[in-house]
Amino acid sequence: MYFVFLILHSLLRWLMLGSLCYAIYTAWRGVTQRRLFTEKVNAIRHWTTTISHIQLVIGMTIYVLSPLVNMKVTGIQVASFPEYTFFKYVHIALMILAIVLITIGSAKAKRVTGDQEKYKLLLKWFLMALGVLLIAIPWPFSPLAQRPWLRFFHI
Repeated sequence: MYFVFLILHSLLRWLMLGSLCYAIYTAWRGVTQRRLFTEKVNAIRHWTTTISHIQLVIGMTIYVLSPLVNMKVTGIQVASFPEYTFFKYVHIALMILAIVLITIGSAKAKRVTGDQEKYKLLLKWFLMALGVLLIAIPWPFSPLAQRPWLRFFHI
């Protein structure tokens, strides 16, 4: 079951990044072109937030099931095993922060009345979340922990 969640988490990462980037692009166009905040844009806001929450739930499930995170490691071993520290503390903390930023931005944009204000809020909060996400993802080139672009296992 753990590997199924890992595969889902890996695939959903791209859907989440894509929807977040599309929402940021939509917000940027809304600000720069002074567009109306339509139902379509509201749906983009809503689904971006929903996808990120689903990703968080899958990630928390992986965190609980992970043999890496649940290893018993002493102080000296932690220094020689940076992936443990990354996944045990850094990845989860930054990802929760990113989801909180997305949620705050979405909630604030939902509650204000002006179209430009909605776009500006989405742009600001979603850009902050994207910055945190890009730092916290274990890219294949990351010095902290490397993972493949897409993860597939023979189950």
